[in-house]
Amino acid sequence: MSQQRPLKFGVFVPPQNVVGLSPTLAIRRTIELAEHLDRLGFDEIWFGEHHSGGAELVASPELLIAAAAERTQRIRLGTGVISLPYHHPFQVADRIVQLTHQTRGRVMFGAGPGQLPTDATMFGLEATQLRPRMEEALDIILRLLAGETVSHKADWLTLQDAVLQLRPFRGQLDISVVGTVSPSGPKLAGRHGLGLLSLAATDPTGNDQLPVHWDIMNEEAARTGHTIDRENWRLMGPMHVAESETAAIEQCRYGLRWQYEYLSHISPSAIDVPETTEGLVDVLNGTGRASIGTPDMAAAQIQRLLDRSGGFGTYLFQGVDFANWQDTLRSYELFAEEVIPRFDGTLAPAVASYEHVLSKSDSNRSATAAARVAASEQWKREREAAGSS
Repeated sequence: MSQQRPLKFGVFVPPQNVVGLSPTLAIRRTIELAEHLDRLGFDEIWFGEHHSGGAELVASPELLIAAAAERTQRIRLGTGVISLPYHHPFQVADRIVQLTHQTRGRVMFGAGPGQLPTDATMFGLEATQLRPRMEEALDIILRLLAGETVSHKADWLTLQDAVLQLRPFRGQLDISVVGTVSPSGPKLAGRHGLGLLSLAATDPTGNDQLPVHWDIMNEEAARTGHTIDRENWRLMGPMHVAESETAAIEQCRYGLRWQYEYLSHISPSAIDVPETTEGLVDVLNGTGRASIGTPDMAAAQIQRLLDRSGGFGTYLFQGVDFANWQDTLRSYELFAEEVIPRFDGTLAPAVASYEHVLSKSDSNRSATAAARVAASEQWKREREAAGSS
Protein backbone atom coordinates (compact mmCIF):
# COMPACT_ATOMS: atom_id res chain seq x y z
CA MET A 1 0.00 0.00 0.00
CA SER A 2 1.06 3.56 -0.63
CA GLN A 3 0.78 4.79 2.96
CA GLN A 4 1.40 3.42 6.42
CA ARG A 5 -1.33 5.17 8.39
CA PRO A 6 -4.77 3.52 8.43
CA LEU A 7 -7.21 4.97 5.93
CA LYS A 8 -10.53 6.38 7.14
CA PHE A 9 -13.86 6.15 5.36
CA GLY A 10 -16.98 8.23 5.03
CA VAL A 11 -19.80 9.33 2.77
CA PHE A 12 -20.27 12.72 1.11
CA VAL A 13 -24.05 13.19 0.76
CA PRO A 14 -25.11 16.10 -1.52
CA PRO A 15 -27.71 14.40 -1.38
CA GLN A 16 -28.83 13.51 -4.90
CA ASN A 17 -32.15 11.68 -4.83
CA VAL A 18 -33.98 10.39 -7.87
CA VAL A 19 -36.72 12.92 -8.59
CA GLY A 20 -40.09 11.29 -7.94
CA LEU A 21 -39.17 9.91 -4.52
CA SER A 22 -41.05 11.49 -1.62
CA PRO A 23 -38.98 14.55 -0.57
CA THR A 24 -39.97 14.01 3.06
CA LEU A 25 -38.81 10.38 2.95
CA ALA A 26 -35.61 11.33 1.14
CA ILE A 27 -34.62 13.83 3.84
CA ARG A 28 -35.47 11.40 6.65
CA ARG A 29 -33.40 8.70 4.96
CA THR A 30 -30.36 10.97 5.01
CA ILE A 31 -30.56 10.92 8.81
CA GLU A 32 -31.17 7.16 8.78
CA LEU A 33 -28.08 6.74 6.61
CA ALA A 34 -25.99 8.45 9.29
CA GLU A 35 -27.31 5.93 11.83
CA HIS A 36 -26.55 3.02 9.48
CA LEU A 37 -22.99 4.20 8.82
CA ASP A 38 -22.41 4.77 12.53
CA ARG A 39 -23.37 1.15 13.28
CA LEU A 40 -21.09 -0.10 10.49
CA GLY A 41 -18.08 1.81 11.80
CA PHE A 42 -17.70 4.47 9.10
CA ASP A 43 -15.71 7.44 10.36
CA GLU A 44 -17.70 10.37 8.98
CA ILE A 45 -20.61 11.67 6.92
CA TRP A 46 -20.91 15.04 5.19
CA PHE A 47 -24.20 16.79 4.30
CA GLY A 48 -24.50 19.29 1.44
CA GLU A 49 -26.36 22.56 0.88
CA HIS A 50 -28.43 23.25 -2.24
CA HIS A 51 -31.46 25.38 -3.02
CA SER A 52 -32.71 24.36 -6.46
CA GLY A 53 -32.96 21.47 -8.89
CA GLY A 54 -35.38 19.21 -7.02
CA ALA A 55 -32.78 16.46 -6.53
CA GLU A 56 -30.50 17.91 -3.84
CA LEU A 57 -33.10 18.72 -1.25
CA VAL A 58 -31.08 19.71 1.81
CA ALA A 59 -30.98 23.47 2.35
CA SER A 60 -29.23 23.36 5.73
CA PRO A 61 -26.57 20.77 6.55
CA GLU A 62 -26.50 22.16 10.10
CA LEU A 63 -30.07 20.98 10.69
CA LEU A 64 -29.23 17.47 9.54
CA ILE A 65 -26.14 17.41 11.75
CA ALA A 66 -28.21 18.44 14.77
CA ALA A 67 -30.71 15.63 14.12
CA ALA A 68 -28.11 12.97 13.26
CA ALA A 69 -25.99 13.80 16.29
CA GLU A 70 -28.84 12.75 18.59
CA ARG A 71 -29.18 9.39 16.83
CA THR A 72 -25.52 8.39 16.50
CA GLN A 73 -22.70 7.60 18.90
CA ARG A 74 -19.29 8.08 17.30
CA ILE A 75 -19.48 9.03 13.61
CA ARG A 76 -18.27 12.55 12.81
CA LEU A 77 -20.69 14.92 11.06
CA GLY A 78 -19.64 17.51 8.49
CA THR A 79 -21.10 20.37 6.46
CA GLY A 80 -20.33 19.22 2.94
CA VAL A 81 -20.42 22.08 2.26
CA ILE A 82 -21.85 25.39 3.45
CA SER A 83 -21.93 27.74 0.44
CA LEU A 84 -20.38 30.78 2.08
CA PRO A 85 -21.44 33.46 -0.47
CA TYR A 86 -25.08 32.86 0.53
CA HIS A 87 -24.54 33.53 4.26
CA HIS A 88 -23.28 36.17 6.64
CA PRO A 89 -19.96 34.79 7.92
CA PHE A 90 -20.67 35.67 11.56
CA GLN A 91 -23.84 33.57 11.53
CA VAL A 92 -22.00 30.65 9.94
CA ALA A 93 -19.27 30.76 12.59
CA ASP A 94 -21.80 31.12 15.39
CA ARG A 95 -23.86 28.12 14.24
CA ILE A 96 -20.82 25.91 13.71
CA VAL A 97 -19.45 26.69 17.18
CA GLN A 98 -22.84 25.87 18.70
CA LEU A 99 -22.80 22.54 16.85
CA THR A 100 -19.35 21.68 18.19
CA HIS A 101 -20.86 21.87 21.66
CA GLN A 102 -24.08 20.03 20.77
CA THR A 103 -22.07 17.19 19.21
CA ARG A 104 -19.26 17.34 21.82
CA GLY A 105 -16.72 17.92 19.09
CA ARG A 106 -17.99 15.57 16.38
CA VAL A 107 -18.85 18.32 13.89
CA MET A 108 -16.59 19.17 10.92
CA PHE A 109 -16.82 22.41 8.96
CA GLY A 110 -16.63 22.18 5.19
CA ALA A 111 -16.83 25.36 3.12
CA GLY A 112 -17.23 26.10 -0.58
CA PRO A 113 -18.40 28.72 -3.07
CA GLY A 114 -21.63 26.97 -4.15
CA GLN A 115 -22.14 24.63 -7.08
CA LEU A 116 -25.51 25.20 -8.74
CA PRO A 117 -25.76 28.25 -11.05
CA THR A 118 -29.51 28.39 -10.34
CA ASP A 119 -28.77 28.82 -6.62
CA ALA A 120 -26.48 31.78 -7.31
CA THR A 121 -29.02 33.37 -9.64
CA MET A 122 -31.70 33.31 -6.96
CA PHE A 123 -29.31 35.15 -4.62
CA GLY A 124 -28.62 37.70 -7.34
CA LEU A 125 -25.00 36.60 -7.75
CA GLU A 126 -22.85 36.09 -10.82
CA ALA A 127 -20.61 33.03 -11.03
CA THR A 128 -17.54 35.29 -10.94
CA GLN A 129 -18.57 36.66 -7.55
CA LEU A 130 -18.80 33.32 -5.75
CA ARG A 131 -15.17 32.40 -5.09
CA PRO A 132 -14.01 35.91 -4.04
CA ARG A 133 -16.90 36.13 -1.59
CA MET A 134 -16.24 32.65 -0.32
CA GLU A 135 -12.59 33.45 0.36
CA GLU A 136 -13.49 36.75 2.01
CA ALA A 137 -16.07 35.04 4.23
CA LEU A 138 -13.73 32.19 5.14
CA ASP A 139 -11.01 34.58 6.27
CA ILE A 140 -13.52 36.30 8.57
CA ILE A 141 -14.82 32.99 9.93
CA LEU A 142 -11.32 31.74 10.73
CA ARG A 143 -10.54 34.94 12.60
CA LEU A 144 -13.77 34.68 14.59
CA LEU A 145 -13.12 31.03 15.43
CA ALA A 146 -9.66 32.02 16.68
CA GLY A 147 -11.28 34.41 19.16
CA GLU A 148 -10.50 37.65 17.35
CA THR A 149 -12.73 40.71 17.41
CA VAL A 150 -13.45 41.51 13.78
CA SER A 151 -14.53 44.72 12.07
CA HIS A 152 -15.02 44.40 8.34
CA LYS A 153 -16.98 46.29 5.71
CA ALA A 154 -17.70 45.16 2.17
CA ASP A 155 -20.44 45.81 -0.35
CA TRP A 156 -22.24 42.65 0.78
CA LEU A 157 -21.59 42.48 4.54
CA THR A 158 -20.61 44.50 7.58
CA LEU A 159 -19.15 43.49 10.94
CA GLN A 160 -18.50 45.95 13.75
CA ASP A 161 -16.47 44.73 16.73
CA ALA A 162 -17.83 41.23 16.11
CA VAL A 163 -16.70 38.53 18.51
CA LEU A 164 -18.11 35.07 19.23
CA GLN A 165 -19.34 34.44 22.75
CA LEU A 166 -18.16 30.82 22.59
CA ARG A 167 -15.08 29.06 21.28
CA PRO A 168 -15.26 25.65 19.59
CA PHE A 169 -15.70 22.68 21.93
CA ARG A 170 -12.32 22.02 23.57
CA GLY A 171 -10.83 24.57 21.19
CA GLN A 172 -10.77 22.23 18.21
CA LEU A 173 -12.57 22.18 14.86
CA ASP A 174 -11.74 20.19 11.71
CA ILE A 175 -12.07 22.63 8.76
CA SER A 176 -11.85 21.79 5.06
CA VAL A 177 -12.45 23.55 1.77
CA VAL A 178 -13.62 22.14 -1.53
CA GLY A 179 -11.26 21.40 -4.40
CA THR A 180 -12.12 20.03 -7.83
CA VAL A 181 -9.94 20.46 -10.91
CA SER A 182 -8.64 24.03 -10.62
CA PRO A 183 -5.87 25.03 -8.18
CA SER A 184 -8.16 27.40 -6.27
CA GLY A 185 -9.17 24.95 -3.55
CA PRO A 186 -5.65 23.61 -2.86
CA LYS A 187 -4.27 27.17 -2.74
CA LEU A 188 -6.88 28.19 -0.18
CA ALA A 189 -6.34 25.06 1.91
CA GLY A 190 -2.58 25.59 1.98
CA ARG A 191 -2.88 29.33 2.62
CA HIS A 192 -4.85 28.73 5.83
CA GLY A 193 -3.49 25.30 6.78
CA LEU A 194 -6.86 23.59 6.26
CA GLY A 195 -8.01 20.22 4.97
CA LEU A 196 -9.04 19.66 1.35
CA LEU A 197 -12.16 17.91 0.04
CA SER A 198 -11.18 16.68 -3.45
CA LEU A 199 -14.58 16.08 -5.00
CA ALA A 200 -13.29 15.29 -8.51
CA ALA A 201 -10.67 12.76 -7.42
CA THR A 202 -11.91 10.04 -9.81
CA ASP A 203 -12.69 12.32 -12.73
CA PRO A 204 -9.85 11.74 -15.22
CA THR A 205 -8.80 15.39 -15.19
CA GLY A 206 -9.20 15.71 -11.44
CA ASN A 207 -7.31 12.47 -10.91
CA ASP A 208 -4.41 13.73 -13.02
CA GLN A 209 -4.24 16.84 -10.84
CA LEU A 210 -4.06 15.08 -7.46
CA PRO A 211 -0.25 15.16 -7.04
CA VAL A 212 -0.19 18.70 -8.44
CA HIS A 213 -2.80 19.80 -5.92
CA TRP A 214 -0.77 18.37 -3.05
CA ASP A 215 2.29 20.25 -4.23
CA ILE A 216 0.26 23.47 -4.44
CA MET A 217 -1.02 22.97 -0.89
CA ASN A 218 2.52 22.43 0.37
CA GLU A 219 3.86 25.50 -1.41
CA GLU A 220 1.09 27.75 -0.09
CA ALA A 221 1.42 26.35 3.42
CA ALA A 222 5.17 26.96 3.43
CA ARG A 223 4.68 30.48 2.10
CA THR A 224 2.20 31.37 4.85
CA GLY A 225 3.87 29.49 7.70
CA HIS A 226 1.32 26.69 8.05
CA THR A 227 1.70 22.94 8.28
CA ILE A 228 -0.56 20.58 6.36
CA ASP A 229 -1.10 16.86 6.78
CA ARG A 230 -2.28 14.22 4.32
CA GLU A 231 -4.50 12.98 7.16
CA ASN A 232 -6.74 16.00 6.43
CA TRP A 233 -6.99 15.29 2.69
CA ARG A 234 -10.25 13.62 1.65
CA LEU A 235 -10.87 12.12 -1.80
CA MET A 236 -14.40 11.43 -3.04
CA GLY A 237 -15.53 8.93 -5.67
CA PRO A 238 -18.78 7.38 -6.95
CA MET A 239 -19.16 3.73 -5.97
CA HIS A 240 -21.73 0.96 -5.63
CA VAL A 241 -20.84 -2.45 -4.22
CA ALA A 242 -22.69 -5.75 -4.61
CA GLU A 243 -21.94 -9.46 -4.37
CA SER A 244 -21.15 -9.60 -8.09
CA GLU A 245 -20.60 -7.13 -10.91
CA THR A 246 -23.75 -8.41 -12.60
CA ALA A 247 -25.76 -7.73 -9.43
CA ALA A 248 -24.26 -4.25 -9.11
CA ILE A 249 -25.25 -3.36 -12.67
CA GLU A 250 -28.76 -4.71 -12.16
CA GLN A 251 -29.19 -2.73 -8.93
CA CYS A 252 -27.90 0.45 -10.57
CA ARG A 253 -30.64 0.41 -13.18
CA TYR A 254 -32.56 2.30 -10.52
CA GLY A 255 -30.68 5.58 -10.72
CA LEU A 256 -27.23 5.43 -12.32
CA ARG A 257 -28.21 6.79 -15.73
CA TRP A 258 -30.55 9.30 -14.10
CA GLN A 259 -27.68 10.57 -11.95
CA TYR A 260 -25.32 11.18 -14.86
CA GLU A 261 -28.04 12.70 -17.02
CA TYR A 262 -28.74 15.11 -14.15
CA LEU A 263 -25.04 15.94 -13.83
CA SER A 264 -24.89 16.70 -17.55
CA HIS A 265 -27.02 19.78 -16.82
CA ILE A 266 -24.96 21.14 -13.94
CA SER A 267 -21.37 19.93 -14.31
CA PRO A 268 -18.78 21.16 -16.84
CA SER A 269 -17.03 17.76 -16.70
CA ALA A 270 -20.16 15.72 -17.44
CA ILE A 271 -20.00 12.79 -19.85
CA ASP A 272 -22.22 11.75 -22.73
CA VAL A 273 -24.53 9.21 -21.14
CA PRO A 274 -24.85 5.90 -23.04
CA GLU A 275 -28.32 4.54 -23.72
CA THR A 276 -27.97 1.52 -21.41
CA THR A 277 -26.89 1.00 -17.83
CA GLU A 278 -24.38 -1.59 -19.02
CA GLY A 279 -22.85 0.93 -21.41
CA LEU A 280 -22.60 3.57 -18.71
CA VAL A 281 -20.96 1.14 -16.27
CA ASP A 282 -18.40 0.25 -18.95
CA VAL A 283 -17.54 3.94 -19.35
CA LEU A 284 -17.40 4.64 -15.61
CA ASN A 285 -15.36 1.59 -14.69
CA GLY A 286 -13.18 1.81 -17.77
CA THR A 287 -12.16 5.42 -17.16
CA GLY A 288 -11.89 5.09 -13.38
CA ARG A 289 -14.65 7.66 -12.85
CA ALA A 290 -16.49 5.21 -10.61
CA SER A 291 -16.45 1.65 -9.33
CA ILE A 292 -19.66 -0.25 -9.95
CA GLY A 293 -19.08 -3.86 -8.98
CA THR A 294 -17.60 -6.09 -6.29
CA PRO A 295 -15.68 -5.40 -3.07
CA ASP A 296 -12.47 -6.38 -4.88
CA MET A 297 -13.17 -3.76 -7.54
CA ALA A 298 -13.86 -1.15 -4.85
CA ALA A 299 -10.57 -1.98 -3.12
CA ALA A 300 -8.69 -1.70 -6.42
CA GLN A 301 -10.23 1.73 -7.02
CA ILE A 302 -9.08 2.97 -3.63
CA GLN A 303 -5.60 1.58 -4.19
CA ARG A 304 -5.40 3.47 -7.50
CA LEU A 305 -6.25 6.68 -5.65
CA LEU A 306 -3.60 5.96 -3.03
CA ASP A 307 -1.01 5.31 -5.71
CA ARG A 308 -1.93 8.38 -7.73
CA SER A 309 -2.13 10.82 -4.82
CA GLY A 310 0.77 9.52 -2.79
CA GLY A 311 -1.52 9.04 0.19
CA PHE A 312 -4.51 10.73 1.80
CA GLY A 313 -6.55 10.51 4.99
CA THR A 314 -10.14 9.60 4.12
CA TYR A 315 -11.98 8.04 1.20
CA LEU A 316 -15.52 9.37 0.75
CA PHE A 317 -18.30 7.62 -1.13
CA GLN A 318 -20.40 9.96 -3.24
CA GLY A 319 -23.74 9.48 -1.50
CA VAL A 320 -26.25 9.33 -4.34
CA ASP A 321 -29.20 7.15 -5.40
CA PHE A 322 -27.49 4.78 -7.81
CA ALA A 323 -29.62 1.94 -6.41
CA ASN A 324 -32.78 1.69 -4.34
CA TRP A 325 -32.68 2.25 -0.61
CA GLN A 326 -32.21 -1.36 0.50
CA ASP A 327 -29.51 -2.10 -2.08
CA THR A 328 -27.75 1.13 -1.15
CA LEU A 329 -27.68 0.16 2.52
CA ARG A 330 -26.33 -3.27 1.56
CA SER A 331 -23.63 -1.63 -0.58
CA TYR A 332 -22.30 0.25 2.45
CA GLU A 333 -22.57 -2.92 4.52
CA LEU A 334 -20.55 -4.97 2.04
CA PHE A 335 -17.96 -2.21 1.87
CA ALA A 336 -17.65 -2.18 5.66
CA GLU A 337 -17.39 -5.97 5.79
CA GLU A 338 -14.90 -6.59 3.01
CA VAL A 339 -13.15 -3.38 1.92
CA ILE A 340 -12.56 -1.16 4.95
CA PRO A 341 -10.59 -3.85 6.86
CA ARG A 342 -8.07 -4.02 4.01
CA PHE A 343 -7.11 -0.37 4.52
CA ASP A 344 -7.72 0.50 8.17
CA GLY A 345 -5.19 -1.95 9.61
CA THR A 346 -7.68 -4.32 11.25
CA LEU A 347 -7.50 -7.20 8.77
CA ALA A 348 -3.73 -7.75 8.54
CA PRO A 349 -3.23 -9.31 12.00
CA ALA A 350 -6.13 -11.73 11.51
CA VAL A 351 -4.87 -12.76 8.07
CA ALA A 352 -1.34 -13.20 9.40
CA SER A 353 -2.58 -15.39 12.23
CA TYR A 354 -4.71 -17.45 9.84
CA GLU A 355 -1.84 -17.94 7.40
CA HIS A 356 0.50 -18.85 10.26
CA VAL A 357 -1.88 -21.61 11.34
CA LEU A 358 -2.13 -22.94 7.79
CA SER A 359 1.64 -22.89 7.35
CA LYS A 360 2.05 -24.97 10.50
CA SER A 361 -0.78 -27.38 9.73
CA ASP A 362 1.39 -30.52 9.56
CA SER A 363 3.24 -29.78 12.79
CA ASN A 364 -0.02 -28.67 14.45
CA ARG A 365 -1.69 -31.96 13.55
CA SER A 366 1.33 -33.92 14.77
CA ALA A 367 1.41 -31.99 18.02
CA THR A 368 -2.30 -32.46 18.52
CA ALA A 369 -2.05 -36.19 17.83
CA ALA A 370 0.89 -36.49 20.22
CA ALA A 371 -1.01 -34.63 22.91
CA ARG A 372 -3.98 -36.95 22.49
CA VAL A 373 -1.74 -40.04 22.76
CA ALA A 374 -0.05 -38.63 25.85
CA ALA A 375 -3.41 -37.86 27.45
CA SER A 376 -4.63 -41.39 26.66
CA GLU A 377 -1.51 -42.97 28.17
CA GLN A 378 -1.83 -40.79 31.24
CA TRP A 379 -5.45 -41.89 31.67
CA LYS A 380 -4.44 -45.55 31.38
CA ARG A 381 -1.73 -45.17 33.98
CA GLU A 382 -4.09 -43.44 36.38
CA ARG A 383 -6.69 -46.19 35.84
CA GLU A 384 -4.14 -48.95 36.45
CA ALA A 385 -2.88 -47.22 39.57
CA ALA A 386 -6.43 -46.92 40.88
CA GLY A 387 -7.09 -50.66 40.20
CA SER A 388 -3.96 -51.86 41.97
CA SER A 389 -4.79 -49.89 45.05
